[in-house]
Amino acid sequence: MGLTFAATLTERGFDVSFELAPGETLAVLGPNGAGKSTLLTLLAGLLAPTSGRAALDGSVLFDVGPGRRVLTEPRQRGVALLAQEALLFPHLTALENVAFGPRSRGEHRAAARARALQWLDRVGAGDLARRRPAELSGGQAQRVAIARALAADPALLLLDEPLAALDVAVAPAVRTLLRDVLAGRSAVIVTHDPLDAFLLADRVLILDGGRIVESGATAEVLTRPVTAFGARLAGLNLVLGRASSTGFTADNGLDVPSADPLPTDRRLALIVRPGSVTVSRDPAAPPGTVRIGAEVDDVEHRGDLVRVHVAGLAADVPPADVVALGITPGLRLFVGFRHEDASIYPL
Repeated sequence: MGLTFAATLTERGFDVSFELAPGETLAVLGPNGAGKSTLLTLLAGLLAPTSGRAALDGSVLFDVGPGRRVLTEPRQRGVALLAQEALLFPHLTALENVAFGPRSRGEHRAAARARALQWLDRVGAGDLARRRPAELSGGQAQRVAIARALAADPALLLLDEPLAALDVAVAPAVRTLLRDVLAGRSAVIVTHDPLDAFLLADRVLILDGGRIVESGATAEVLTRPVTAFGARLAGLNLVLGRASSTGFTADNGLDVPSADPLPTDRRLALIVRPGSVTVSRDPAAPPGTVRIGAEVDDVEHRGDLVRVHVAGLAADVPPADVVALGITPGLRLFVGFRHEDASIYPL
C-alpha cells in the first residue's frame, strides 16, 4: 500500500501532498527553509500538522482536521530516522546500539543481538561490534547508525542528509552501502547533493517555500528541470521563453531556431550545459550558433575552470581565456552556444 501523505503546517507555510509506492525511495531536495526537515519531522511524529492525513501500509500516522485528531506515537509508526550525525548511545557498544531497536519491541536479548550482528556484518561493521561510539570514526559510526535503523525493521526509513557529516573520502563508500540496503525498501531521503538523488532515489521531489515545485522520476527531474533550483542541481542553464515564428524566444532576448514545431500555448524551457556555452568579445555568431550580449554579472572559480555569468547563462571558461579576454564583472561580453547543444521542451 505504501505511503500517502498530505499535511499543512500553517505557521511554517507548509502544504505538501505526495504518495510513495512500496519499496520506492524518494529524494527530497530544496533550498534552505524549503520545508524538507518539516516533512521528515511530520513523518517521524516529532511534529504535529495543522491539518492533514498520512498513512503507511494502511496504518494511520496522523489524521488531523475538524473534529478529529489522531497522532500515532513515534515508536508505534514503524518509521526509523537516520540523521546527519550518527547519534549513537555513547554508553553502549556498537552491537548493543544496533540491538536496541529489536529489544525495544520486546525481542529476546539473544535474538536481538543475533539480528544486530547480522546487520553489522551487512554494513561492513561486524568487527566493530564491541567498540563504543567514542572509538569509532565518523564513517564507522554512520555504518553502525545505518545498521541500527534497519535492525528495527522499519516500514519506512527516513534519512536526513546522511552523508553530510562524512569526510569526502568516506562518503562514496557509505553512499554505495545505502544504495545496497535501500534496494526494495520504502525510504525518504532529504539531501542537498544531486548525486544522492541520482544514485539512491527512484523519484525526486523538490520543495520551495513549503510547496512542491517539481516532482517526478529522478532522471526526468534532473535532466529536464523546470525551476532554477532544479537546473542548478542538475548543473544546467535554464532559460524560459515561448515559441516564436522561427523557434524559441527566451525571456532574456535570445532567439534559438528550432527545426521541430514548438507548442505555442504554454511556456517553454531551454537547457544547455555551462561547458557548451562560449564567450567572446565578438557579437557575430558563427553559422549554427546563437549569441547574446550583456554585462558580466559574476565570475567564480570552480576548480580548473572559471564560471562566467552573463544574461542569465553560465559559461565554464578556462582561466587562460578569462585573462586573454579581460573578463571581469561589468564587462560587456557575448555568450552563446550551438543550436544542437540546447534542448527545448514545454513546461
